[in-house]
Amino acid sequence: MRSRSPWRTRVLAALTAAVAVAAGPALGATGASAAPRAAALVPAVDREVQFTADGTTAYGTVHVPAHRAGRRLAAALLLPGSGQTDRNGDQPPALTPHTLAALADALGEDGVMSLRFDKYGTGRTGLGGRPSTPDMAAFTRQAVAAYDTLRAQPEADPRASLVVGHSEGGLQALLVGRAAGAKPAGLALIAPQDMRLLDMIDFQVADLLDRAVAAGQLTASQAQTNKRGVTRAIADFRAGRPVDTSGLLPFLSTLLDGMFGPVNADFVRSDDALSPPSVARGVAPGTRTLVTCGTADANVPCRTVPPLVSALAAARTTGPGLRVLSGVDHLLHPAGTPENDAPLAPSVRRALHDFVRPWRQRPAN
Repeated sequence: MRSRSPWRTRVLAALTAAVAVAAGPALGATGASAAPRAAALVPAVDREVQFTADGTTAYGTVHVPAHRAGRRLAAALLLPGSGQTDRNGDQPPALTPHTLAALADALGEDGVMSLRFDKYGTGRTGLGGRPSTPDMAAFTRQAVAAYDTLRAQPEADPRASLVVGHSEGGLQALLVGRAAGAKPAGLALIAPQDMRLLDMIDFQVADLLDRAVAAGQLTASQAQTNKRGVTRAIADFRAGRPVDTSGLLPFLSTLLDGMFGPVNADFVRSDDALSPPSVARGVAPGTRTLVTCGTADANVPCRTVPPLVSALAAARTTGPGLRVLSGVDHLLHPAGTPENDAPLAPSVRRALHDFVRPWRQRPAN
């Protein structure tokens, strides 16, 4: 799940100067000026917004933290992970980690407003009458429309536009940065997709099978047979040949049949065509970037991240760069905590806090 110097100077709060001239025994005949009063405090608010992309209306939530009236705020577009992940980072009813809602809260603590939205296939947005999942380019156009909607909010500082993406949203953040007319000042790639989609699936399945062997749930021979079958199925799909998953473990057959079937095939093919490091080399020089990996993340382990980080360095980006988060899982929780309703790991909050340092504002009191 986005020129360089203006935003580094904080936008000062608008002050109203009330000058009172009084005569009396305490002030004497000359009078005095009252001290300037601070601008009124605007309380925090979540408001519903909608926007249109490719003729489909999408729905989202803008979170505006408490701030002084007239103050413009850095504004972050939040992009979710893969699958039917809604504006809050949930796949209800089973998976409700509230990942994006928690990121919005964490950013709000530093005075950064945000927009999160129901992407195609989720929440109020749905598929917009489509019979199948749109391709990656359609998701990017939708995200760019969301980005433009956020920049147009009355509280948003257009010189401090950010994009924060989790998992697949990390790749989408790079794509938004490339496609947006007004380039983001910063990109935060949180446990991001860092390789081609089907290479990642192949890697993740192999790791899962190895762990099943270690747990005594499969024999080494069974694991090897299924690894070869998954690799072969991926090669057949990429080559446009018929894919046969009949010899695989049932859960693997279900996974691949769902990905390669008519509902998702166009999206999978379009995502798999993208190499995140290649996309990252097109990020505008000077963009402040953050990349995180958790040492307890089985989906995006830290050992796979270096090519993406190197590509961002080659693009002459700035900022915190890579942050390795000890003991943090893919849902940004401390390892071993429940998937649902667990708070963000403190190290995630610290990484975000460091990322928004140039745009951070003290909490309004």
